[in-house]
Amino acid sequence: MEKKLAQKNNIMDLKEKIIAEIRKIYDPEIPVNIYELGLIYDVKVKDDTAKIIMTLTTPNCPEAQTIPEKVADVVSLVSGVNEVKVKITWEPPWTQDNMTEAAKLELGLI
Repeated sequence: MEKKLAQKNNIMDLKEKIIAEIRKIYDPEIPVNIYELGLIYDVKVKDDTAKIIMTLTTPNCPEAQTIPEKVADVVSLVSGVNEVKVKITWEPPWTQDNMTEAAKLELGLI
């Protein structure tokens, strides 16, 4: 039981480290990080593999290639992560409702 609890804590710590790194990535057109923008839908960690499901603000985003690559690059540098899988999804589509209150405040939306 203690081993499972320790393993669960390690996975939660790793997930927090991954999210901290993702928060360093900014959308080049919007001065807010992609996590606060709500572009990251899910971060899952199993063993040493990180699976990230994300979207972009629009399918026509000029950074459609580079943002997911940046996510994979920064997450791969997190100690304890040996494999990163980034999946882009358009369902549900991104809206301003995905943004955190801090992001909305930064952009003058509230």
